[in-house]
Amino acid sequence: MQLLQTMIMAAALTSSVNMAAQQSGEKTSRLSLGGYGEAMMTRNFYSDNIYRYTRASDHKNDGSHGRFDLPHVTLNIGYDFGHGWTMGSEIEFEHGGTESAVELDADEAGEYEAETEKGGEVALEQFWINKRFGKGEIIVPVGATNKYHMPTEFFTCYRPEGENALLPCTWHQVGVSLWGRVKDWRYEVQFLSGLDSERFGSHSFVHYGATSPYEFKIANNYAGSLRIDNYSIPGLRLSVSGYYGSTFKNTLRSIGTRYSDTRGNLAIGAFDFMLDRWNWIVRGNADYAHLSDHAQITAFNKAFPTHTGQDGSPSKHQPVAKNAYSVGIEAGYNVMSQVEKYRDTQKLYVFGRFEKYNAYAAGNQKSAYGWCDNTRLAFGLNYYPVKEVVVKGEWSERFLKSEYNNEPSVTIGVAYCGWFL
Repeated sequence: MQLLQTMIMAAALTSSVNMAAQQSGEKTSRLSLGGYGEAMMTRNFYSDNIYRYTRASDHKNDGSHGRFDLPHVTLNIGYDFGHGWTMGSEIEFEHGGTESAVELDADEAGEYEAETEKGGEVALEQFWINKRFGKGEIIVPVGATNKYHMPTEFFTCYRPEGENALLPCTWHQVGVSLWGRVKDWRYEVQFLSGLDSERFGSHSFVHYGATSPYEFKIANNYAGSLRIDNYSIPGLRLSVSGYYGSTFKNTLRSIGTRYSDTRGNLAIGAFDFMLDRWNWIVRGNADYAHLSDHAQITAFNKAFPTHTGQDGSPSKHQPVAKNAYSVGIEAGYNVMSQVEKYRDTQKLYVFGRFEKYNAYAAGNQKSAYGWCDNTRLAFGLNYYPVKEVVVKGEWSERFLKSEYNNEPSVTIGVAYCGWFL
């Protein structure tokens, strides 16, 4: 074993913050300051009516709608205390807000719902103290997007849709991590607090299960994750990752004897890869998840009063699937590599992406959630005038089952990712 590290973290690490720890020994300053941000404009050529899935034929000819968005803006701060001890943190603003939102819920007859996605006004997405015995980096181990979620690390304007719809992204968990590297193999094992099944939903599966509406993360249940990366072939990374843990009873609510045997065990298996060679970047992922006791979790979540004035529960009051999956692949070619004047200073990737995902692949009431089964195509450009800045543009379309309407859109945006200090 060439490397062994331990850490205590109050949220998942991103590769950008960890870069500060990795580079701190090479910097004249012990302080590292950086971040990343995205600004997007989208025109969606389909209806935004809340009944566009339940009454699809009524909204087939609805007009388009547009949106401006700041998906993520972060400030990363790191410090090297010396003797292998480092600190890292990340403050993140999602969609330019405070992680609370008012939304129209299609499953509740268009009722307005005020939803708190995370306690506090600003999200402290990361805080960790690390003891380093060698050089290395730490990542959230499950799936591809959690590791490569910087806007300069994927081609689409928004994060790859399939994994982002099904899994926590990025994953924020309190826990302990051990990782290391042996020759061409890198491993990581984590011990975490379990997800909260009260936060699961029909079209989001377990996406919101890692968040907490309280000022702390409940840990009545525990979980573990594992990731293994292989770098034997130059320019190619092959990775497998997994997660297992109980999700039910991770709540402040009284459960009662009716649910005494309910566990809500969640198992996730994932494979992903990246090829960066010959002026090509090719990335792919395949994820599958199984949730036990989904029927009992559905009954428990839907039993809460739906009127927030009476209950205020963070539950989505929606059916939860038994199985969910996501597969995707994207490829981009750097055409600037053929222009001698710019090949060393600029990049222009022409890319395409295909993905298929279903947040409700199996479970009770599956027929009512056929619109959760999505096939998505995207084509576009990524232009890097400098290494830290990317200008993006894409056309995409979701292809839904015949009883629903397809969802084409056009998005343009600009993003950065870098260190200021």
